[in-house]
Amino acid sequence: MLSLKTQQAMPFITEEELENLLPFMATAHKQLESGTGPGAEYSGWYHVPEINAEEELKRIETVAARLRESSDIFLVLGIGGSYLGARAVIEACNHHFTTLLNKSQRGAPLVLFAGHQLSEDYLAELCDILADYDVSLNVVSKSGTTTETAIAFRILRSFMEKKYSPEELKQRIVVTTDANKGALRSYANEAGVDSFVVPDDIGGRYSVLSAVGLLPIAVAGINIRDLLDGATWAYEKYLKFDPAEVNDCVRYTQTRHILAQRGYLLEMMVNYEPSMTMFTEWWKQLFGESEGKNGRGLFPAGANFTTDLHSLGQYIQEGRRILFETSILFKTSQRELKVPQQEDNSDQLNYLAGMSLHEVNQTAAVGTSLAHVRGGVPNISLEVSKRSPASIGALIYFFEKACALSGYLDAINPFDQPGVEAYKKNMFALLGKPGFENLRAKLVEELNR
Repeated sequence: MLSLKTQQAMPFITEEELENLLPFMATAHKQLESGTGPGAEYSGWYHVPEINAEEELKRIETVAARLRESSDIFLVLGIGGSYLGARAVIEACNHHFTTLLNKSQRGAPLVLFAGHQLSEDYLAELCDILADYDVSLNVVSKSGTTTETAIAFRILRSFMEKKYSPEELKQRIVVTTDANKGALRSYANEAGVDSFVVPDDIGGRYSVLSAVGLLPIAVAGINIRDLLDGATWAYEKYLKFDPAEVNDCVRYTQTRHILAQRGYLLEMMVNYEPSMTMFTEWWKQLFGESEGKNGRGLFPAGANFTTDLHSLGQYIQEGRRILFETSILFKTSQRELKVPQQEDNSDQLNYLAGMSLHEVNQTAAVGTSLAHVRGGVPNISLEVSKRSPASIGALIYFFEKACALSGYLDAINPFDQPGVEAYKKNMFALLGKPGFENLRAKLVEELNR
């Protein structure tokens, strides 16, 4: 289902470096497997078959079926890991132009997202389009007080309370939050709406294979069993550490670590399918929040080729030698579209006549990587069998495990994110939140200097 290729990174590292890193990789793997590493209390995602009980999966599928039937639009309210994973899977597996299809063509409601930023125009314009549609929503927040999500929920809940009776509203709002405490748990208990649990032992950016991601994905009409089967395949394939036969997940971790040590401090995730754009965004959060601490970590960036070759291509080819690329390449496409023969050949493309666009795209990927390697840019690639829920599930687990191993290899806790709180504290103080008066005074003084 997945196959790692590192040949185009080998001109920039040595076999000796890979070999010398193996004892440290063994330690990192043992820490993760045994649950003895830093932040291990948040490694509940690791053993995929244990994340979701069968009873819980059936309940997710039942609620999702009801919401699919009753809704034209399904809103997912969340930020970071509370929405990125679900959105990544939905966009990777669905029709590229799903927003232009009607419900009967999609077989599911249109899934839209809010609560992941503070744009007044975005939320106001979202409310504009909801009036003529049947709407349901899933609000996802462990605490229930995440500012961006809580504001969106307050506004959209008010909108829905005017649109629907109290009894119907119960069928249209679903909460995913802490099992026992928090603002959303209190709301769910008092309002009598369906609720699911954000697991205590899984952090947001690792939570897509739990109810956090599975409910929206199921509402979108994607088979969550296939998604989990793909993740389970990857779990089993990369489960054991064998220094004599290094698996792809370990080799990817080794390779990127050595490249970082050699001064390649930016990893660019490259996709050749537009549907994978949000997968890159999920990947950026996964690695950015997990590795970026204590002055360490690779900077995760993304690019969509061949589009971005006409904007970033010049820099990648001849700019500072600070980056390497990791490409996701699909062996097959879901559709076939061949370049037609043209009698006058005015565009000089007849040499491509009869070739599928996927072949052209794949050839562009090969040509691009060859050029970039010659220009001094190491290249790693992951070949994926096809764009399907199972393969996306496998990719999710591959990167989650590689990310955790990378953190331990770099002597950091890959499951916390202390730096995220800095902007929140300043924002709360400047907005006048009770309890932040002293900080507010300091910030106002700083701004007025």
